[in-house]
Amino acid sequence: MTTLSQVLTASTALAGALVLPGLAEARQVTLTTELANYGGDGAYLAFYVTDASGKYMGSLWMSGGRSKYYRHLSGWEQASGGDPAEVAGITGASVGQGQTLTLTLDLADSLFDAGYVLHVDAAVEHMRDSPDEIAVPLTAAGVSAKGGTYIAKLSYKS
Repeated sequence: MTTLSQVLTASTALAGALVLPGLAEARQVTLTTELANYGGDGAYLAFYVTDASGKYMGSLWMSGGRSKYYRHLSGWEQASGGDPAEVAGITGASVGQGQTLTLTLDLADSLFDAGYVLHVDAAVEHMRDSPDEIAVPLTAAGVSAKGGTYIAKLSYKS
């Protein structure tokens, strides 16, 4: 299995809305996304956060650097308005089937156990799009969740 790793800092990973005014405390979170063997090209993945009411708070990471394909990440596009500036500086290569993407992020403590939700949209060329492939609450305890079409498993821990 191939592992792709990316270390991000709060200033880049929390893209605008997630850098809350007066942010005093943050925790380092390791997010691991294992892709299934789905029989296609590399997956574009959009990682973003919404609040308890579903309001978009910000993007954490975008796997796949060609913005013309972002429209296929329809949950992210609808939430963010599809603005490529939302992921400026926080993009990387698409992730191949069977690979694991590991991200290390600094997230505000105030995001945990407060109703915020981590969403992951997935899309693969010539295959169907998968908005909200995974949506899990941000909790201090962490999460391990089964994916859908392209993601076998997503987990995070702090």
